[in-house]
Amino acid sequence: MGLASYSSLGRLWALLRGAEAQGRTVSLVRGDPPETARRRVAGYALSGAGFFVDPAPLVVELEDGFETHPALVALLAGDSGPLRDELNAHFELRLDFVVALTAGRDLIVRPEFAFRPLVPGLSTLPPRLPLRARRLARDEVNVLLLRACGLG
Repeated sequence: MGLASYSSLGRLWALLRGAEAQGRTVSLVRGDPPETARRRVAGYALSGAGFFVDPAPLVVELEDGFETHPALVALLAGDSGPLRDELNAHFELRLDFVVALTAGRDLIVRPEFAFRPLVPGLSTLPPRLPLRARRLARDEVNVLLLRACGLG
């Protein structure tokens, strides 16, 4: 996902320095040499992020294999509120990013978002449920990246 055109290497390094200052893990992407202008920023998480859930894959999964959890029954009835409440109470959204500067000087990002339990086993949701974040707009991803890097 493109974030900025005609960006500079300095902008990329500012993001990475900010991420490290915030305590995030900044690492090479597996297989990349150190001189490549691509890094993974990991370790940022949002609690209370139930509104980011994408209910569509869950509905498909539940139609194939029904689970009897009150939030999932409500989701099948068209109400995603109880599922969001359950996610807000027992899960965090783990936000990892792969950030790179292309040869054409475009700053690009690949978001890698996943819901993770705050305390494993505390939630009564089935553990193999495919909890995915909805697709975010470029501006939303940019704001989350800036927050992860302490710049927003």
